[in-house]
Parts: sequence; structure tokens; C-alpha cells
Amino acid sequence: MAAAQDMALNMLNALNAQPGAALTTLLAAHPTPQRLFRARCAEWGALPALRCKRRGLWQGFSWAQYYEHVRAVGLALLELGYQRGEVVSVLAENRPEWLFADLGAICAGLIGNGIYPTASAEQVLHVLVDSGSVLLFVENQEQLDKVLAVRDRCPALRQIIVLDREGLRGLTDLQVGYFDTLVQRGFALAAGPDGPQNAAAFDVAIDAALPGDISFLVYTSGTTGEPKGAMISGANVIAQIGQAPAYLDAAAGDRTLSFLPLCHIAERMASVYNPLSVGLVVHFPENSGTVFNDLREVQPQVLFAPPRFWEKLHSQVTLFMRDAIAPARWVYARALADAEQRHRAALHGSGALTATTAPIAPSAVERLLATLAFHHLRRFLGLAEVKTALTGAAPVPPDLVRWMLALGIELREAFGMTETCGFVSATRPGAVRLGWAGVPGPGIELRLGVDDELLVRGPNVFAGYWGQPQKTSEAIDAEGWLHTGDCAEISAQGELAIRDRLKDILITSGGKNITPSLIENLLKFSPFITDAVAVGEGRRFITALIMIDPEQVARFAQESQVPYTDFASLACAPLVVALIAEQIELANQRLARVEQVKDFRIIDQLLTAEDEELTPTMKLKRKLVLRKYGTLINSMYPD
Repeated sequence: MAAAQDMALNMLNALNAQPGAALTTLLAAHPTPQRLFRARCAEWGALPALRCKRRGLWQGFSWAQYYEHVRAVGLALLELGYQRGEVVSVLAENRPEWLFADLGAICAGLIGNGIYPTASAEQVLHVLVDSGSVLLFVENQEQLDKVLAVRDRCPALRQIIVLDREGLRGLTDLQVGYFDTLVQRGFALAAGPDGPQNAAAFDVAIDAALPGDISFLVYTSGTTGEPKGAMISGANVIAQIGQAPAYLDAAAGDRTLSFLPLCHIAERMASVYNPLSVGLVVHFPENSGTVFNDLREVQPQVLFAPPRFWEKLHSQVTLFMRDAIAPARWVYARALADAEQRHRAALHGSGALTATTAPIAPSAVERLLATLAFHHLRRFLGLAEVKTALTGAAPVPPDLVRWMLALGIELREAFGMTETCGFVSATRPGAVRLGWAGVPGPGIELRLGVDDELLVRGPNVFAGYWGQPQKTSEAIDAEGWLHTGDCAEISAQGELAIRDRLKDILITSGGKNITPSLIENLLKFSPFITDAVAVGEGRRFITALIMIDPEQVARFAQESQVPYTDFASLACAPLVVALIAEQIELANQRLARVEQVKDFRIIDQLLTAEDEELTPTMKLKRKLVLRKYGTLINSMYPD
């Protein structure tokens, strides 16, 4: 078996050596994600596709097994009478069953949809009602309880399928079924006397899909109102799969880790559809709390994460080095300074790291120090074998990029949004430019509209908002340009830089335009600050609301013998306030005078995704925060 897998991998890598032509031909022959999925599973058969960790042990699924489970779900749903075009939702953490349920429904002709596992019962209600979901897969008893609390207000919902039976064996509810029973029925349909006929019916359902059909919905984060269901067509997905080889340095069998919510467009593309392009093996952590440990075990070659994830790694190292012995601290500091100096010279001016501005070659001493400082550190972080490290979804602090380069990892920035099927542009390997998100993919057009708003047109632009034609027409104009709402810059070389959301740009009472994301990202680079909101619209100067990192600040408090009883008392402790003031002053040194934060307040409650201030993706709802904490803000402007 191992020899057969090695031979298949060698053949696949030979094809991937020239991905453009081979992939283009494949996508032309299989122009929908359903047909491409079937073709890849048949082609790669015994090769590994998915791995998940259960009770400390890794379990795997080959591509053939992947397809069999998806088909089993699809056949069972067809037998239950679900109709093409109906919506099926999944409310669960990342796990193989999420993919089996979602793809099974999509291949059977239904429309997939994901719900954030951190969503409250009312947020779940909104998505179920707005999408008109007829079937919902839930992970466990906790998620089931949310749905049972609101199901009486979900008129379209006919059935709930639970993935994990634990704690529910005594439940009797005619509307609730179980995933293992559903899959067993699907396998029986495929293996029984009518197996060939049923398999043929599944193939017919796959072949009936057209490129323009809606494959799945992705609900927006809801920072400016109720979340809207973005309709992603099969053509959108195929277009993005075709883009993947241009910005992914990956080969067949390379590992990736799936830990961002699968209902988010970026993770859905990264874990479900990009593997169909290059043959990645997707690994699922045991749970959300074990991600960093599982990252060390997996040592992925491809890793996408938002800036906050990479900042968390930097914070871990920074605080770890504080407790290290003196020689280790010296070696790390010296190696870091040497590496940053070399890359700073290469990044000077345009900020581009290119072949013509390569870093200065390190000396023998510098190579030794770098090996001592960074070799084991990369393995400890789980980044020893990374070939593609991508980040996006928020502006990236330049110091974070410099730190990663010092470690020997090129952290490349990408830009995309739900309405562009997750991708617009990405930095190509060897072309890092601080503050820029690379060039658009082939066939994607960019231009600037009024107030430098970024407009996007191409096969990646979504089909509109589910059930909201008015919102759709506001987003996509008559010429097919998507109005992103982002203030952007496009270089002479076609590179894209996102400066901020248009609606978030602050205009002070003195008429100065301030980009709050620049200030906020400098603040969030501190290991003690989780999030920040810059304030200053119509004001004389800039202030900030701060969310502290409870883990790191609590550690500081213990080391500094700061007494506290709860989060609120920790947030208002004088030494903690002084610590945050120091972090703000460090950020101010990097800002122009008009941008500097003159005062701040710490939000003294620990916010979670269930709080109204945060979206399910843990983004602060700026307008709501400004309104809710108006009194706190006014205290910083006494005159």
C-alpha cells in the first residue's frame, strides 16, 4: 500500500510541476466543484485526504473513503426527499463530518451553509430563518440545545441531525436524528441490491449541477448590521481553485491544518476546495483548545491564519524569552537584531523583498546564532516545515512580517472577502512588500472608485445576497463591479494595498483624515492587547478603547504581585493600567503626532463571541462599541 501511495504521489507531483496547464485542462473538463471533487477522489483513491485527532490519536481518510462518506450522506438525503435548491446548514467545530455533511448535501443538489459554532441561539435563529434551512447538522448536545431553544421559530426546519451522540442516548425527539445512522443508511443504499442504481442516481445529481448554480452560502460577519447570506456559485469556486497554484507553494501530500471556522469563506476554500487543486492533506485539531499543540505535531507545509494568530505566536515567544536563561535571551536578541537588520535593508524604500533586493548574506557567526536561536524555535511553534505562510482578513503589522522573516519564514499577505469567494490578490513568493497584499489573480480586475473605494470585477465575484436583491444591487453595479467599501491604493505595478474601511476613516475636528486600522494594529501587536478601537471622529485628538489579553495580563499581574479578584478588578489595577500606557507609548513612537493616542480606557469586561460587541469572527462592531461605551469615551474628552 505504501509503495502504491508513493508511486501515486510521484505521478501527482509530476503533474503539479506544471500546475497551470494541467489544472486548467482539468477544470475545463469538470466545471463544477461537485464534478471536480468526484474526479479527484477517483484519481487519488488511496492517497490520504483528511486526518483528525480523536482522544489523542490521529485517524485518517483516503480520498476514496472521503468520497464514500460524502456519497453516503448524499444518498441518504435523496432518499429522505430533500429537493434540489433547498438549504442545508452545519453547526459544528471543524471535523471531517462537517465536510461529509456539507459536500454530501451539495453533491445531492442542495445548497450548503455553515453557522459559527460560537453563535448564540438568537444568532443561529437568524441564519436558519434567513436561509430557510430545511435540515441542520449539529455537532453535540451543546449545539443541539441552542437549536431546540429556537426551533419553534424556524418554520422551514424539518430535521436536525446530531454528529456526536454523547449525552443524548436517552433523547426521544421525532425531529432529531443521528449522523452515524444517516451514514449507515447511505452505505447500505450504495452496497445493497440497488447499489449500482443508487450510485448512478448520485452521479446524475452531481452532473445536473451547472456552473452558475449556487453551491453554498456564507454569512457575513455582521459588523454593520444583521449578517447577510452571500451566494457562492460553482463558477466562483472553480475560478478560485484555478488561482491556487499561483500563490500556494505546495505539493501533493503536503499538510495543512484546519482550525478557523469552516463557515468562513477563507477556511472553506483552504480546507475543502484548495486541496482539490494541489492535493493537500487536511488535518483537524482535537478541539479549539489544542490548536497550538496540534500545530506542533502536524508541522504543516501550508498554513493560512489571520494576523492575530501570528501575533499570538510572537507573543508566546516574547513572553517565553522573558523567562529564559540569560545566554538564551542574548542569542535570541542578537540573532533577531542581525536578521531584522539584513531584511530591513532589503525592505527599505519600496518595501519589497525581491530577487534584486535580496537580504545581505549572513556571516558565519550570524548563521550560527540564527541556527541556535531559530531552528528549535520554528519546530516548537510548529513552523519547521512551512513553505506557504499566508495571512489576511485584517491589516498586517509590518513588525510581524519582519519578525517572521527573521525566523526564516516569508509571511505573505492576501486580500479577499466573502463577496469575492475569499480571494482577490496575494503576495507571490519572494515578493513581500510591507503594507501591500500582492497582485490580483488572472482575470480579476481592480480599479478605484469615488474616495478611492476598491472595485473588483471577475469570475470570483459572488452571485449576490440570498433573498436580498436590493442589497445585491447596492454591492454590484450594472457593469459588474463589486463595491467593496474598502479604501485602497493600487501601485504602478498593479499591487494592492488596503488602507481601511471607508466608513471607519476618522476625520478629526481639525479636518485630519486618520486611518484607525494603522493605530489599532500597532496597539494589537503588543502581547498584552487583544483588540483596540481608535476614537476621534469630530474630536481634537485620538483616544482608544482597549481590550486586554486576559492570559498574558494575568501572568503579568502574578509576576508583579498585583492583587485582583476578577477580570474587572484586573483591568483597573493601577499597575495594569500603567502597563497598557507603556504599550501605547511604544506604539505612539511609530505614529505621526496627529495619529498618536493621547488617552485610553480599558474595557473592564471579558468579551466573547456571545456578546453583542463582537461578531462570531471576534471582530469588534465599531459603531456598537462607540455607542455602548459612549460615557467611557466622553470621559477622555472632558472639555
